[in-house]
Amino acid sequence: MRKHIHHTDSREVVISISKLYKSFDENHVLRGIDLELHKGENLVVLGRSGTGKSVLIKIIVGLLKPDSGTVKVFDREVDKLDKKELMELRLKIGFLFQHSALYDSMTIRENLEFPLVRNKRNISRKEIDESIEDVLEAVGLSGTINQLPSELSGGQQKRIGLARTLIMKPQIIFYDEPTAGLDPLTSSEINDLINEVQEKYKTSSIIITHDLTCAKHTGDRIFMMMNGKFVRQGNFEDVFDTKDETIRAFFDYNFIQ
Repeated sequence: MRKHIHHTDSREVVISISKLYKSFDENHVLRGIDLELHKGENLVVLGRSGTGKSVLIKIIVGLLKPDSGTVKVFDREVDKLDKKELMELRLKIGFLFQHSALYDSMTIRENLEFPLVRNKRNISRKEIDESIEDVLEAVGLSGTINQLPSELSGGQQKRIGLARTLIMKPQIIFYDEPTAGLDPLTSSEINDLINEVQEKYKTSSIIITHDLTCAKHTGDRIFMMMNGKFVRQGNFEDVFDTKDETIRAFFDYNFIQ
């Protein structure tokens, strides 16, 4: 199942990265990265683990500063923002990390209301309840509201992690290895869900993965990272339609049908 390519209505750019370099001593992690994320698009950054994909995300949200190059989010240069502006920017960005990290001692309801209560001081009980119902329905888990995370499967916990991300209505979502550690069936459900979220919430997303099925299924465009650079970009077929041995090897290593 390959993704039906989304023709996003606008070519509006939400993240723009140009000539980005980042090193840690002798370790050149990012070596001239150029990337544009369009509004409403799922963009996959594909590469083996430890290829600077997480450094890229940290720079986009202002946790690390670039050595050189520009990074703009919503047309503002991230490393020029002050603390308050950074906080405001981060409220528009959602994350789904590899480990969904729900609070074990809290029910699903409490887990979901936590970010709302923490970030939206004067929100009413009614608004909270409606938001919780909305996101639980979106991830197909309305029945779990009074359960504890330990009562849910790994795939369900991942879904609740996504619901908790969605409850803040982010404009951009970063998915970090969303299918890692999940069995093929659950992975496939998560891939479908990423596409459903894109449809329903019109989010713009960067999906970091080394799972080719995930890339193929969710990516409107795929950027393949090797040695700190993007070596190929385009849709799935474009990226892998090549005689380049290193890229073939990556494909064969991952795609054991």
